[in-house]
Amino acid sequence: MGYRMSDNITLGEAWDRVETLSRRCHDDHIHTRDLRFECLDRISISGEGHRLRPIAQQEICNRIGVPAAYLRKCPPDLQERNLNYWLNSIGQDELLFRFDGDEVRAIFTTKYQPIDHHMLLRRLFEMGYGPSTEVQFSLDAEFMSLSIPDHRKQFSLLGNDHILPGFSVSNSEVGIHAVHVAAFFLRLICTNGMVGTDSYGTSFRHVSDRVLQDLPQIMSRMARDQNAIEQKMRYSLESPVTSPKNTFESLNKQFGLSEFERKAVEWAWPKESGHTMYHIVQTYTRASQMPGLTAESSHRLQRTGGSVLSLVKHSPHK
Repeated sequence: MGYRMSDNITLGEAWDRVETLSRRCHDDHIHTRDLRFECLDRISISGEGHRLRPIAQQEICNRIGVPAAYLRKCPPDLQERNLNYWLNSIGQDELLFRFDGDEVRAIFTTKYQPIDHHMLLRRLFEMGYGPSTEVQFSLDAEFMSLSIPDHRKQFSLLGNDHILPGFSVSNSEVGIHAVHVAAFFLRLICTNGMVGTDSYGTSFRHVSDRVLQDLPQIMSRMARDQNAIEQKMRYSLESPVTSPKNTFESLNKQFGLSEFERKAVEWAWPKESGHTMYHIVQTYTRASQMPGLTAESSHRLQRTGGSVLSLVKHSPHK
């Protein structure tokens, strides 16, 4: 189940969607002696079989030190022998299994501190954001991104290009992403959303609940960062690009975009084409709206837009 980033919904609706997606989710501490692999995508826990989702497969392979890419090429019987041999080698220990129904969605050590989506949303409610608050929202089984624009801080570029600053919170419950809080900018004319770089954001690994405690202070800092990012947007309008094709090839490689994410950039370029860095930035943020992207890829393209903007250092005319 997933929800497109281009849909503006309310914080209350976002809560409902998180609750729906997680209604069968639960955690359990499992001792390694109670585990036995049937193959890479099936594991027996105390004699009961469970399907391992791809993320969980990758995590257990990382834990026992066997490349998942190698095992996926092996027949099931060889997968079974390899996995059970190396599982025995890591010793007697407990692991945290995260389930969705009968399926294993993630596997961690017991040091992992769950910061689940509903915990972040509940904190926003506690901070005074009501259920009717407008948000941009993206959610699937592996990732959530939620962004809240602030209509009181609207500014304009080129006369009628209206932009709303705000902040973005993103999270993964299965280990593919830390909790990340960053400055956010919503371009109203096309609902492009741009997420600030790490220079204008803060990441928290899932080892404590500090992010929940510090969220108000983090967001206050985001508000101070917004002025600097707005200035970079104005500079980007004065920064010419002579070869967009070469620029995209270089940036795609620099920021490690996947093949499908690069196709999203190609899809977006005709909608945002122009001859300045501002148009390059907006192409990445528009690319996040291409149908078929995962929630994580959509968010990564929004962050790539912010990263590209950070490369604009100053106005060439000043």
